[in-house]
Amino acid sequence: MEKTGRCLCGAVSFAYEGPENWRVHCHCESCRRQTASAFTTFLGVSNGQWAWTGATPKVYRSSPGVRRSFCGTCGAPVAFEADRYPDEIHFYAALLDDHSDFAPQGHVHWDERVAWVTPADDLPRKPA
Repeated sequence: MEKTGRCLCGAVSFAYEGPENWRVHCHCESCRRQTASAFTTFLGVSNGQWAWTGATPKVYRSSPGVRRSFCGTCGAPVAFEADRYPDEIHFYAALLDDHSDFAPQGHVHWDERVAWVTPADDLPRKPA
């Protein structure tokens, strides 16, 4: 079944087929600063299983080997790609059109979390 997602204004949209590779909450400083939130939630999709279905997003190279895609109209972040993950893209889970069957599997970069947020789940917590 195809899954779809879009940015705030709808200009940038994506679709993918098949199961996600993983689903995690990221607490790293870079993701927090890009999204202005305590943490963000990603899903990993293998290259060849996804496509941009609307406008192609703009790309910001936030650090060596890291590309963060965002909508050029509304500014919403839409995806993360890194040389260390050459075969997949990471979409922001909150952009899914239907998230009724989405469930995160863990927390990553737990050692970089903000002290004022304590998730009330028992998911695995991994450091950087």
